[in-house]
Amino acid sequence: MRYDFDTIIDRTGSGDLKHCVLGERYGRSDLLPLWVADMDFATPSFIIDALRKRLEHPILGYTITPPELWQVVSQWIEHQHGWHTNEKWYTFIPGVVKGIGIAINLFVAPDEKVIIQPPVYHPFRLTPQGNGRKVVYNPLRQLSDGSYEMDFENLAQVADDKCRLLILSNPHNPAGICWDRETLRRLAHFCAERNIIVVSDEIHSDLALFGNKHVPFASVSDEAARCSITLGAPSKTFNIAGVISSYAIVPNELLRRKFFSWLDVNELSEPHLFAPIATIAAYTQGAEWLQQLKEYLEDNIRFVEQYCRLYIPSIKPVRPQASFLVWLDCRNLYLNQLQIVDLFVNKAHLALNDGAMFGAEGEGFMRINIGAPRAILAEALTRLSMAVEERWAEESLLVAI
Repeated sequence: MRYDFDTIIDRTGSGDLKHCVLGERYGRSDLLPLWVADMDFATPSFIIDALRKRLEHPILGYTITPPELWQVVSQWIEHQHGWHTNEKWYTFIPGVVKGIGIAINLFVAPDEKVIIQPPVYHPFRLTPQGNGRKVVYNPLRQLSDGSYEMDFENLAQVADDKCRLLILSNPHNPAGICWDRETLRRLAHFCAERNIIVVSDEIHSDLALFGNKHVPFASVSDEAARCSITLGAPSKTFNIAGVISSYAIVPNELLRRKFFSWLDVNELSEPHLFAPIATIAAYTQGAEWLQQLKEYLEDNIRFVEQYCRLYIPSIKPVRPQASFLVWLDCRNLYLNQLQIVDLFVNKAHLALNDGAMFGAEGEGFMRINIGAPRAILAEALTRLSMAVEERWAEESLLVAI
């Protein structure tokens, strides 16, 4: 069947974060929201149907974890990404960021440090800082095409004997990089030699685009498997972020015992009623839906690229290799970051993510969520084009005066 990604869905009354906090976070509520990383497409019907079927039973009591859950997840990962995993390596976690926080508290002493590689998803910085750990920065190097690479020379300089954990964004958020096997193997060797645990956030792994492939960090070498905790979920892929369905994969028995034991004794390894139902439905019935979604996302990205090239050449989208998030290079607007945000929010009436929230290396950038019907994107880009034109007109008038 053909799935519909064009219908505009009114989310009023659903309590969605994307719309409900605009006034609080952006200072006004009359904005077109393209910020938080969920999509404006309907959750696939086979997931809704599975949840609805369970709700036909009148008792919502204590339930067991379905015995087939980790078999289904492991089969999906092997089919999608070529990584053969053991079902014993899996546990439910109450969210990917929560999983990062748990790992930090379990494996990083208060006087030890966490490495991140900005520009990167802001909880990678906020979570260790909020837990009283020092953050060490190893900024990515930007390449001529706008993408990034890891700076191993600088990493060797900043990683001292107090660095105990590195948080990896794989695929990378916000730049959408699918890290190649050799880069991941080199990172694994570096961290294994120094007893640094790598927590790899792979929540966008199913959304590799334009022929790119996601490489699971723990799959690249024995060293990677020994030093890693991989975090994932079907939530980004199938637009079910409200159904907390995250998991951790830990091949190393010593890490696994400590991590899983803490989750068990605090009863955080037990999924809620709906998580396994949604996950099993997604991973057993979702392959065709995912393929059609990725084709639509690719066309959305091409649309943004072409529109900017024709009408907003001062803004350059960095084509993502994965995900529905696009990193917009706004440096040719020749505005400071506050002025860029003002242009988007108060002139174009758009709510995007401020690039500076991903670190100082994100200044001059904005992040846009293109996981929306194309008509929504067309409206957003039209608003942005008009705002940029007005800005240039005002500047020309000031020069003339």
